[in-house]
Amino acid sequence: MIPVRVLLVDDHLMLTEALAARLSAVPDLWVVGRCDPDDPKLAETARRLRPDVVTVEVEAVGVAAGTLLERLATAVPAAQLVVLTAGHDVGHAVQAARAGAAAWVSKECGVEELVGVLRGVRQGHAWYPPQVLGVVLRELRDDARRARDRSGPLDALSNRERDVLRLMVAGRGPREIAEALLISADTVRTHTRNVFGKLGVHSRLAAVTLARSAGLRPPDPADGGVDGSVDGLDGSAHGAVDRVGAAVLSFDRDRPS
Repeated sequence: MIPVRVLLVDDHLMLTEALAARLSAVPDLWVVGRCDPDDPKLAETARRLRPDVVTVEVEAVGVAAGTLLERLATAVPAAQLVVLTAGHDVGHAVQAARAGAAAWVSKECGVEELVGVLRGVRQGHAWYPPQVLGVVLRELRDDARRARDRSGPLDALSNRERDVLRLMVAGRGPREIAEALLISADTVRTHTRNVFGKLGVHSRLAAVTLARSAGLRPPDPADGGVDGSVDGLDGSAHGAVDRVGAAVLSFDRDRPS
């Protein structure tokens, strides 16, 4: 039997140590490591440990939940992401699904249920509880519809304005955006003002939040640049619906007892 390699990403050291001890007693699970979500070497550590499943607490990072999950998905694309959280924010569940998380599990659940989820996602199953699943699916279907119909809030943006916004979503500052796009800082400021005006927002945070809600992802660092395509959302939106939609069919059937 080849054990499932599990990496725990959480800022609560005592909890992760206790959970690691419990999971280590399960014959087909192997906790390969623990890491803080704010660790600057998180991606490097994940690549080195090669987990099959990564559990992630997103509550502490708030609006950056999607970014954290996307970093992990980029670092270990073969791993399944499981949000293991004390939070109850449905918005975070939507972000998690958009970022590719296979499961959303409350810390209020028992260890046996968590073990069932870890085994299940390794086999390709999805797991979102009923209290968030409906909202998650509705939002993902809306993403897919907007991508298909080009009727989303970002469709008023030019390709260059979308590039600037995508880098804002990635957390880049004006100078970094200018360097990445080979344009002047003044041009970045002009594009930023245009983005705010077209989106009807008045701050960088509001623009980034709206962009994430519309499904815009930061560029993949592995690509070394910015994907300015307006078609990129379509595949990610439909893919997320397919992944999480599987939970509708498998939730009751595969629910751990």
